[in-house]
Amino acid sequence: MLIGRRIRQLREQREMSQGDIAERTGLQRCYISRVEHGHTVPSLETLERFAVALGVPLYQLLYSGDEPPHTRSLKLRKSLEELTGESGEDAVEAQFLLKLRSLLAGLAERDRDVILSLAKKLAAR
Repeated sequence: MLIGRRIRQLREQREMSQGDIAERTGLQRCYISRVEHGHTVPSLETLERFAVALGVPLYQLLYSGDEPPHTRSLKLRKSLEELTGESGEDAVEAQFLLKLRSLLAGLAERDRDVILSLAKKLAAR
């Protein structure tokens, strides 16, 4: 389903006019019309505005099913603190990152920016 048609369908289900959407999003009514008729493709930021104005989660603008799309089960990642209790390379890296985090927290923002700039230059090599 084209996104413009989906936006129009959701708008009409809620008995809203393009003017109502324009007021809620700050977009011009003529732009909303162009989106609904497929003459222009909105950016992700604009899609978020439409979703808020329509009172729906963003995925509903992109998905026409009645229920949320099925997502595969993702394995939960362990926190740095949990990793330090283990053995192996991951635990050593976690301890290093925790120490780095605590040291960086004590620096002034300007000094952190300098270190970040240096790290970016090193990573680009």
